[in-house]
Parts: sequence; C-alpha cells; structure tokens
Amino acid sequence: MSIQQLTADQAHSLMTQDESIIYLDVRTVPEFEAGHPPSALNIPVVIPDPAVRKMVPNADFLATVEGTIPKDANIIVGCMSGGRSQFAAEVLEEAGYQQIANLQGGFGGARDQMGRLLVPRCQDHGLPEAAGDGGERSYEALSKRR
Repeated sequence: MSIQQLTADQAHSLMTQDESIIYLDVRTVPEFEAGHPPSALNIPVVIPDPAVRKMVPNADFLATVEGTIPKDANIIVGCMSGGRSQFAAEVLEEAGYQQIANLQGGFGGARDQMGRLLVPRCQDHGLPEAAGDGGERSYEALSKRR
C-alpha cells in the first residue's frame, strides 16, 4: 500500500465532508501551540534532545498513537513542510494503519533550497487555524492515554 499524498485544499475538503477523519499533527509542541488545524491531535514524531542539541525520534510516538487512534481510522498526517509527516505516515503504515495520507507541504508550506515557494501554507488557502495547546488534543493529554 502506498501513502496517499494530499494538498491542503484536498485535505480540508475531505475533512469537511467526513468529520471522522483524524488530522494528526506530528510537529513539536511549540510549533503546534503556535497554530494548527482546529481538530488536530498533536503527537510529535521527533522531539528536541538538549544533550545533543538536535531533533531525535520520539520514542513514545507509536505507543501514543496506538493508545489514541484506532488502526482502522482514516488519518491525515501533517507537519510543517511535509517531511516529518511522511516519515510518521511510514511508521504508521508499518504498524498496521491502512488509511493514511500525508499533507504535502504541511501546515507551513514547502520551499526549495533557494527559498522559493513550492507548496503554499495552509493559511494561504484560507483554511481555519487555532492556537494554544489544544486541550484534550494536546500531546500532554494524549500521552497520558497510553
């Protein structure tokens, strides 16, 4: 099975038509709190490691997802520009999730190495946005479910 690739407009349209679709935001907690789709769940796929001063895989990612999202759920995975979400989608696929789509360009859009815009940000499409920790949809709350 291959992971479906969606544009922001396609993802928004699907989520508007089917409210059971889960938007899984795999960005860091501060990125999520700065702005996210209103119904998003936040489970970071990578986290900062101060000891090595770089991002490392979140050892609790899969366990938190499995404790939160059923394997038969329809999931759209998003990050800032599409790379982390593709990685997360592949992890989910290997774990047995079957209805997975990656948000191309992510929440913040994608740029090439020269800084040219390749995929517009979700906000550029006029899509709804929320800020804050997300309450019960926050990583802190979701990680307690496992």
